[in-house]
Amino acid sequence: MVKAIVFDIGGVLVDLDLDRCIRAFREILGFERITELLDASHQKGIYGEMEAGLLGADRFRELILAESRPGCTEADVDRAMAALLTGIPSPAARAVKELSARYPLYLLSNNNPISMARTYALFREAGIEPETAFRGQFISCEMKLMKPSQECYREVQRRIGLPAGEILFVDDNRANVDAALLAGWQARHYIPGTDLRNLLADL
Repeated sequence: MVKAIVFDIGGVLVDLDLDRCIRAFREILGFERITELLDASHQKGIYGEMEAGLLGADRFRELILAESRPGCTEADVDRAMAALLTGIPSPAARAVKELSARYPLYLLSNNNPISMARTYALFREAGIEPETAFRGQFISCEMKLMKPSQECYREVQRRIGLPAGEILFVDDNRANVDAALLAGWQARHYIPGTDLRNLLADL
C-alpha cells in the first residue's frame, strides 16, 4: 500500500534541455568547457561537486566566471544554468495538484542551489506552491548524499518515517529506480515526454 510518493525533479516534474543549456553557457558566458561538466544523468567536475554539497554556489560561480568572457556576472551564470530547465508540463502539474490532496508528496533530487531557485519559480508559475504541495524536499547538495546510493534512500526513508514498502518513488533514471527497489521501496520508471498521470493512474 502506498502511503507517500517521492518524485525526482529533472526529467519527471521539470522538463530539461541539455543542448539549450550548453548553448547558453557558450553564448552568454563564452564558457566552452560546459560539455565536460554537464551530463544527462550525473554532473561532473565542479558542477557535480556543487550537487554533492562539496562546493558552494558562490564558489561555483566564481570558478565559472574565471573561465568566462570578461564582463560576465554571477547573474549571467545563473541565467545559463536556468536554460537547462524549460518548464513544468501541464500533465505533471495536474498530477502534483491531484495527488497532493491524497498523499504526502516529497522531492528527491540530485541538484544544486542555483537550479533549485529556478525550480521553485517554475513550480509557482505552474500554480504549485512547493512549500505546501510537498511535505519534504531531499536535495543532494543539502543532504550531502546522492542517488543512487543506498545510504541516500535509507536516510530519506528515515526522515519520512514510513516502512520502505509504503514509499513509491518516481524517477526517469533507471539506475535510481533500481536502487530504490533494492532499498525496498516501490518504484516506477518515468519516460520523459509521456503523461505522468498515466504512470500513476492506478493511484
